Amino acid sequence: MIGSSLPVAPAWFRRESLAGGVTWLDEPHVAAFARCNIWHVRGRDRDLLVDTGLGLASLQAAATDLFDRPVTAVLTHAHFDHVGGAHEFADRRAHPAEATELAEPQGFAGLTAADLGSDLVLQLRAAGYEIPDTLLDALPHEGFSLAGYRVPPAPAAALLRDGDILDLGDRSFEVLHLPGHSPGSIGLWESRTGILFSGDALYDGPLLYDLPGSSIEQYVPTLERLLDLSVSVVHAGHDPSFGRDRLRKLATDYLALFRA
Repeated sequence: MIGSSLPVAPAWFRRESLAGGVTWLDEPHVAAFARCNIWHVRGRDRDLLVDTGLGLASLQAAATDLFDRPVTAVLTHAHFDHVGGAHEFADRRAHPAEATELAEPQGFAGLTAADLGSDLVLQLRAAGYEIPDTLLDALPHEGFSLAGYRVPPAPAAALLRDGDILDLGDRSFEVLHLPGHSPGSIGLWESRTGILFSGDALYDGPLLYDLPGSSIEQYVPTLERLLDLSVSVVHAGHDPSFGRDRLRKLATDYLALFRA
């Protein structure tokens, strides 16, 4: 059985406290393609959670100190690596264009290359990702079945549109609609601090712009919009965080590619 010989991870999530009241978490035993950055922001009245990972282990149970008060979970888009743990949080919010997939997951998902399908695997490898036969190098618990993985339905409790404000009491984030990677991709922008949570609209790795639902035509204005932001730091959906200079380099390079 695929994956049956994998060890059980002593801890499924890793985490680090960053500047600006931000905590980073991820799932280190997941291949890079599907290893989503999970972001927690502490607010005065409530907290913010940006994306939730694959959902292979309980995020709430792994970080009880982060979830001891009201929290709003924002899904930057509905791809499986970002929404697997969303069902754990009652206050789930996403763009309307992602709502159907959240409520009834039908898109690509899987923990093996075979589950993803040969066409998608070829696309991912062509983009520069290493896609192993099994996307995990350890299991979240004894008896876990790779073949049994499904994305739990997590209907949005509220919908977010461009320009909406998420108020945490002492700080607020503006919702930016950033389509291209997916129709309803969003980012969260705190103008006071220059913090941007960009989801998969922009990250410091090979962008995926030819997935089902992706659109280069929509990606161009998204990247142009990001160039106009006076960011101090970008906390993205994958890979390390980066600053304004790196944002400008990434965005201008992809704009040149898309316009060629």
